[in-house]
Amino acid sequence: MIEEHVEAATFRDEDWYAEEVGARRYTGCTFRDVDLTEARLRGTVFESCRFDGCRFNAAELDAVALVGCDVNGTSFFGATLAGCKLSGSTFSRCTLRPVTVRGGLWLGVSLRGAHLSGQDLSRVDLREADLAEARLDGAVLAGADLSRAVLRGADLTGADLRGAVLTGADLRDSVLRGTRLDLAGAVAVAEHLGAVVD
Repeated sequence: MIEEHVEAATFRDEDWYAEEVGARRYTGCTFRDVDLTEARLRGTVFESCRFDGCRFNAAELDAVALVGCDVNGTSFFGATLAGCKLSGSTFSRCTLRPVTVRGGLWLGVSLRGAHLSGQDLSRVDLREADLAEARLDGAVLAGADLSRAVLRGADLTGADLRGAVLTGADLRDSVLRGTRLDLAGAVAVAEHLGAVVD
């Protein structure tokens, strides 16, 4: 149940340190240099919002939705994202590690060029996500759904893709050195490279 709906508001240079943010809905809002360090957000919804230079360091995001948002130069250092929905959002020049991720729906999220080395993204729904040129070396993507995801030019060196769904994923020019795959994943990669598996 949404407690409050805020539309088209601008929040600038505000201190929300350790704030408890519940089931509010923000639509078309702009957040600039807002400090959400150690804040606890539960069931909060952000739709078509913009974040510039904000800080979610050590914040807890539980069942938070960022839908169709533009997130720029924002830090999530030490944050926890549990069951979050990031569908259609774009993250540019953001600090995304180390973070703790527990599942979530990241359908169509843009993380192009993101530094996600060593991150555990197991069982995250990343269908149609844009991970082109992303650093995913040593990342754990076990059980993740990467159907139709763009991984073109991504560094997957030593990544764990066992149990991941790779149907229709774009793996052109991706680095797969030492990448761990199960049989289904190996078949998907081989077929993507033009092999006929029978």
